[in-house]
Amino acid sequence: MAARSYGQYCGVTTAVELIGERWAMLIVRDLLVGPRRYTDLKQGLPRIPTNILSTRLKELQEGGVIRRVPLLRGLAYELTPYGQALEPIMLELGRWGFQTMGDPEEGDVVTPDSLTMALRTAFRADAATDAEYELHVGEIALRASVRDGVLRVAQLAPPAPPVGGRLPDGEADAVIVAGPGIRRLIGGEITPAEAIAQDVLAVVRGEERWLDSFAETFHIAPLNASTDQNELTVGSTT
Repeated sequence: MAARSYGQYCGVTTAVELIGERWAMLIVRDLLVGPRRYTDLKQGLPRIPTNILSTRLKELQEGGVIRRVPLLRGLAYELTPYGQALEPIMLELGRWGFQTMGDPEEGDVVTPDSLTMALRTAFRADAATDAEYELHVGEIALRASVRDGVLRVAQLAPPAPPVGGRLPDGEADAVIVAGPGIRRLIGGEITPAEAIAQDVLAVVRGEERWLDSFAETFHIAPLNASTDQNELTVGSTT
């Protein structure tokens, strides 16, 4: 458990004490993609001090959120069933944060795990078309496989951690090369045709029509247009 206590008997308080310390939720985010060794977590969170990573891992273990599991060589960390239950919460939190992300600041990085979770956050099973998309953002390449409303994401590059899943077979229907501006397509700010025209992305293999399916499959709708983002009303009691 984290050393900090808020001294309140409340479920929200308990949750914050478990995963509210700095970096804890990003560790959970990466472990939602799959088990990771200590070195994998450090690589995926390049700014985290090693002593903080060790402390957070210990706290999350003590809180029953993660556990250590043996590999052929060494150990890895994975979420417990209690930790896995955070997935829908993390996806909703990602959708909420997406609304005010804006453009990346200088020095901001995208990692394979953060991009994987971004795709899972934006995935709409009800609008998904069965397809194989290969998405390249910088040095990262992912294969997003959609079948019967189920999304599976595999890391192609950089080489996935040894605890990662099996790579998909066959070629993708579309290979998309994109920059951070793909956020505007996912958010519905621009159409696929506009994204191509504005060099936000390019379909380097496959037909461009697959981009329409991609935009329908991966989409985060904006908050209610009638809601002023500067004056959000949560509720009231009388």
